[in-house]
Formats: sequence, structure tokens, C-alpha cells
Amino acid sequence: MTNEADIRDRFWTDLSSSPFLMVGLRNSTEHSLPMTAQLDPKANHCFWFYTSKDNRLASGGPAMAQFAAKDHYLFACIEGTLVPESDAAVIDRYWSKEVEAWYPGGRNDPSLLMLRFDLGTAEIWRADLSITGVFKMMFGGDVQGEMKGKHAQVAL
Repeated sequence: MTNEADIRDRFWTDLSSSPFLMVGLRNSTEHSLPMTAQLDPKANHCFWFYTSKDNRLASGGPAMAQFAAKDHYLFACIEGTLVPESDAAVIDRYWSKEVEAWYPGGRNDPSLLMLRFDLGTAEIWRADLSITGVFKMMFGGDVQGEMKGKHAQVAL
């Protein structure tokens, strides 16, 4: 049976291979936005997003992020807080040609804003079935037992 630590580890592995999330402010009626997380293996309490000062997320505050792994075997809803990142070393650490393409003024673009997503809790679902589970699903069998232990609410 899968435990919470296994689910949490799988989440970080899947997010590392496809760091794309939908992010929205909790007290807003505006839609979530696709964002690319900048991950640091030593910072399992947060990740970062490059954005612009006129982006609807720029004000920061309580936020939610949704993640679907590229193989669709893991889904997560993450609660946390967006705050402006002012540490130039952090902003420089993740700077790349891909990021620069979004900012005509480069690293010194006046619209550049980095937001840190301080992680709270997450609800994570694993959807990967065993071969037996796949056959049960294909032929209308009960797969609920197969999914036991593949869902957790965890502190990140």
C-alpha cells in the first residue's frame, strides 16, 4: 500500500519532469493562469514563478495551484501563498534564455517580477493502476480497491 511519503515523493518527481501548473489567487474570481515553476531540490517548502508586474497574480496573497502529471497518473491541488521574491540571487539563479524570451529588457526589464509560492498543504491523487486494475477497468470491474492508498492530504 502506498503511504503519504511515497505520494509526496512521486509528486516532486512528476513536478520536476513537467513543472507546469495552473495558478490562481484564492480571493479572486479571475481564472487561473498557466505558470512554469522554478524548482530547487533543496527548497521543498516553495517554488518560484517569473511573471510581470501587471500580471493578475502580481498582487500575491493566498493562492491555489493545480497540477496534472504529463502521464496523467498523478494530480494535485496545492494551497499556499504567493509573495514577491526580492532576493536578486534567487532571481538570477533561475534566469535562462527561455525566461529572457518573455522580457524584452532582459534581466533588468522593469516589468519583471518573480513570485515565490510558499507551500502549505496539498491534496494529491495517484491514478496509476496495476495491470490487474487496468483489465478490471477495461471490462467494467471494480477498481476502487486498487485505488486505496493512492490519495493523500499532505503538508508540503
